[in-house]
Amino acid sequence: MTGAELDIIRQMLHAAQRVLITTHIRPDGDAVGSLLGLGLALQETGRTVQMVLPDGVPHTFRHLPGTDQIRRDVQPPFDLFVVLDTADVPRIASGLNGYQVDICVDHHVTNPGFARVNLIDPEAVATSAILAEHLPAWDLPITPEVASALLTGIITDTIGFRTSNMTPKALRLAADLMEKGANLPELYKRALIHRSFEAARFWGYGLVNLKRQGRLIWTTLTQADRAAAGYQGNDDADLTDILSGIEDGDIAVLFVQHADGRIKVSWRAKPGWDVSALAAHFGGGGHPAAAGADFYGNLEDVQQKVLKATQELWEQQVTKFKSTTARG
Repeated sequence: MTGAELDIIRQMLHAAQRVLITTHIRPDGDAVGSLLGLGLALQETGRTVQMVLPDGVPHTFRHLPGTDQIRRDVQPPFDLFVVLDTADVPRIASGLNGYQVDICVDHHVTNPGFARVNLIDPEAVATSAILAEHLPAWDLPITPEVASALLTGIITDTIGFRTSNMTPKALRLAADLMEKGANLPELYKRALIHRSFEAARFWGYGLVNLKRQGRLIWTTLTQADRAAAGYQGNDDADLTDILSGIEDGDIAVLFVQHADGRIKVSWRAKPGWDVSALAAHFGGGGHPAAAGADFYGNLEDVQQKVLKATQELWEQQVTKFKSTTARG
């Protein structure tokens, strides 16, 4: 994106008086952090801001300042609609995807650019990092509350600064946010270490079901598992972070069954592997190392289809690597 386009976003943000901001369904730390970061910064300039999450705020992030203002529904009117950290229109909650999106700020490589004006930076470690970089140029303040939200987004999307796309630039942005008042040790503990008893039990059901075929690892969390664990969230309690750290696999897949008949599939890949195109093939999206898609149907059928395609992807990339090595 050019400097002129960035200035257009600044003009649009300052021309609006009533701003609606949302992010993707089943929001993670970067979704919540970027939503609060931009929303609270705009409020500091006198704008009326609606921050909307139809799925609500996950328990892990309810300590962040401003979460009490996040609502589940939209109350028109608004004169600017901003979507953050969302790879495509289907990932916007159904009650919101009928509106024309004015601005999209995102870092997913599979994002097609669905808004009137798009700021998509696949090199950024998080959407929160994009905002941390550009809010000052947009004449929006980074207060301690804004800094805390944005640093939470960076921490969670990099799993504590340890994903393969970490850069010196991202660390400098994190340091800048600390200087503006964000408490890194506390935010890190809240986002990545502290877990409820029920979340830990939910992990247990997924770990006991862990399976492996060659370098492909997968597991499943069913509705029965969720009920037995007493876990109230509609996510996977970040079990994907654990799967991504298993050294015996190149690609990990998590199947999560939901009450509405939907099956959420999440892929995690080691550096050098790319699962984003596979997710896009199934109507999803994401990054080379982390992607996802939603399915409807029988759990076993979905697993068979996804695992077959994932195994084929693994074999193709192994063949490509061997071919490249042989030529070298």
